[in-house]
Amino acid sequence: MTPPVVLEARSLSVAAPKTALRYPTKTELLACLPAELTRLDPWKAWGSLALSVGLSALAYATGTQLPLSWAATPLWLIYALVTGTVAMGCWVLAHECGHNAFHPNRRIEAAVGFVLHSVLLVPYYSWARSHAVHHAHCNHLEGGETHVPPRHNSVSGRATERLRQQMGISLFGWFSITIHLLLGWPLYLFAGATGGEDYGRPTSHFWNGPSFQQGVKPLFPRSFRRWMVRSNIGLVLMLIALASAAVMTSPARVLCVYGLPYLVVNAWLVIYTWLQHTDVAIPHYSSAEWTWAKGALQTVDRPYGTLLNLLHHGIGSTHVCHHVNSRIPHYNAWRGTTLLKQHYPELVRYDPTPIHQALWRVATRCGAVRQNPSDGAYYY
Repeated sequence: MTPPVVLEARSLSVAAPKTALRYPTKTELLACLPAELTRLDPWKAWGSLALSVGLSALAYATGTQLPLSWAATPLWLIYALVTGTVAMGCWVLAHECGHNAFHPNRRIEAAVGFVLHSVLLVPYYSWARSHAVHHAHCNHLEGGETHVPPRHNSVSGRATERLRQQMGISLFGWFSITIHLLLGWPLYLFAGATGGEDYGRPTSHFWNGPSFQQGVKPLFPRSFRRWMVRSNIGLVLMLIALASAAVMTSPARVLCVYGLPYLVVNAWLVIYTWLQHTDVAIPHYSSAEWTWAKGALQTVDRPYGTLLNLLHHGIGSTHVCHHVNSRIPHYNAWRGTTLLKQHYPELVRYDPTPIHQALWRVATRCGAVRQNPSDGAYYY
């Protein structure tokens, strides 16, 4: 049975969204978070990095000792889940570097982010650019980036809804979860899947030649090409390191030790971003209705629990604050979240639904969006 949608402090009905809510301006919203929250503490930053890198190194080292046999399959599955979950903390800190929220020395910060993301086969500078676009146009149907839903009357929207009807709710849910968690991240990097309407298809994080500039404006301007090349160099060096490891040990060993946790890291990334910006009661806006503050407040904090919040530095439970001011480091985001709830209790979203239930609801019920005439926003 699908659980009811409860988005605290606000609970919205898709059929009849509240129109009386007054959204603050960008200045008003930013003003409730004091400047001291953006003050960076290198000790806390290095401590977080030591936690994530140390646990990740220990976990990956364990994989080098596991036997390569079918009988050890359960051990490899446990290894992949634990190691990928731990390594996701490194991903989050690299993401924080991309927001200039890790270290006051920009060169040190860039080096940390570049190394961490390259090791995880993420194009650091390219993704930082597309992610900045996402923050600047959150929940904007045209200018948004990542997890932008198709409109019901678009080609992709009609195809999605037709597939949903043909497969049935349950089968479509499993299909959606599988595609998102296994292929969603590479499809986004290589082809711009779930990107905004303005940027066209495809958009590549690896090359911004003419074949990847088909929208009304480029996601990656030509001036960005040198940064894209730098990102690619990091990836090439990591691939060379993996190939060398395969020669010294075996391809199977590298695929198991590195490849299996890699899939889990990507799955965590998609789970976080998908659930942060998608649900049946979350509106999306076209240019006529969108404002920066409206968009920033349509992200959702969710209950990931003490352990995951420790390992992943609270990325899923303080995400509203992160969208309001992405320069706030994770260790200050908890206080920022509290302040936002105090100032705008009716606007800050928190959904207490357990993560697995929320994921199933989103996978089964969120296909394409259509406009609601009462407030002009688009809902699933």
